[in-house]
Amino acid sequence: MASPSIQRSSSSFTSRSQWSYDVFLSFRGEDTRKSFTDHLYSALIRNNIHTFRDDEELPRGEEIAPELLKAIEESRSAIIVFSKTYAYSKWCLEELVKIMKCKEERDKW
Repeated sequence: MASPSIQRSSSSFTSRSQWSYDVFLSFRGEDTRKSFTDHLYSALIRNNIHTFRDDEELPRGEEIAPELLKAIEESRSAIIVFSKTYAYSKWCLEELVKIMKCKEERDKW
């Protein structure tokens, strides 16, 4: 199983104690990794937004890494980059479900 490599940037946000990341980027790697998502990630870093981006390609049939689910839980927000084949990826859909569950839990506060 591929272990995700974590991309980080420093942040000037003040309420960091509760969150490991300001943003979790969810995207279909083969669709946008080398284009839109790279540009978006660079812009977030330039603006000191602490961002999680998984840099590993998940081999077909592999399960989503627990580290990835943990990063979603530890992110204050998420940006979902929908692309033509995003919904065809079981992994992307699992991320999206986790993001929505975390949002629902936070909305209960």
